[in-house]
Amino acid sequence: MSNPSSNAKPPAASVPPIIGRPIDSGPGVHGDVRAVRAKRIGARAALYAMATFFTLFCALPFAWMIFTIFKQDSDLYFNVMKNNPLRYNDPPTLDNLRILFQDTSYLTFVKNSLIVGVLTVVITVLFALPAAYALTRLAGRWGEGLGIAIFLVYLVPPTLLFIPMTRIISELHLKNSIWSLVLVYPTFTIPFCVWLLMGFFKSIPWDVEEQAMIDGYSRLGAVIRAVLPLSVPGILTVVVFTFTLTLHEFVYSLAFVTSTEYKTISTGVTTELIRGDIYFWQSLMAAAVIVAIPVAILYNIFLDRFIAGFTLGAVKG
Repeated sequence: MSNPSSNAKPPAASVPPIIGRPIDSGPGVHGDVRAVRAKRIGARAALYAMATFFTLFCALPFAWMIFTIFKQDSDLYFNVMKNNPLRYNDPPTLDNLRILFQDTSYLTFVKNSLIVGVLTVVITVLFALPAAYALTRLAGRWGEGLGIAIFLVYLVPPTLLFIPMTRIISELHLKNSIWSLVLVYPTFTIPFCVWLLMGFFKSIPWDVEEQAMIDGYSRLGAVIRAVLPLSVPGILTVVVFTFTLTLHEFVYSLAFVTSTEYKTISTGVTTELIRGDIYFWQSLMAAAVIVAIPVAILYNIFLDRFIAGFTLGAVKG
């Protein structure tokens, strides 16, 4: 009987583990690594260069406006060929701000714009939220078509609507008051905001509401406690969009309001600082910058949520 140990194969030579073994570092490999690294650096440099270009492109008008505010008339209008427009050839002045605040009703315009903007935002949110939720969750297959039909109202230009709107405002005896703007502005802010919020509500799963209703909440309670907290980016988007839209709206404000005490910024500044063929450019620039800075700060504070709400509302919708 043969010995089992005599039939055993000799042990194989031990193979060093792969981990830790040096990789082939020939000249070709080094060249590929350098090429990939150079390509990444070039792509990043191009990205930063493009971002810098667009940043300067967008910031230049605001910088030029601020620069122009403090220029004297002699520096801005006279000796244009001799003066360097990129510097103060005459000493800077604050007289243009004095003209804006003392010779016009600028603070009244700002107050009226804030009142109209805040009231329009409140009305828009109160109507757009339940409408968007109902079209998304309760209207079934008809909701999408109704949402598109409502959005099409937003696309009708104001130049076609302000004539019938003028008749309605006259019948309600609201002409030449800020309440005419509070009544008219929601007619074009609500359709767009409904369409935007519909897309946002579609991104919220049904399970959120179902779980809340299983826990004992009614549908309204589930919406308030579960859906609305998740809808904050969309609501902020609606608030910012509506407020900025009311600030620069011009046609309705010009058609419905004629008294200085009720004018908003968009019409009040242009009618008081453009007198015939005389343009008070420095004061016009100051009026625009003073309004633009708070809006820009507001945009930057809520930038992430604003982008999230707008992209979800546009893509998911």
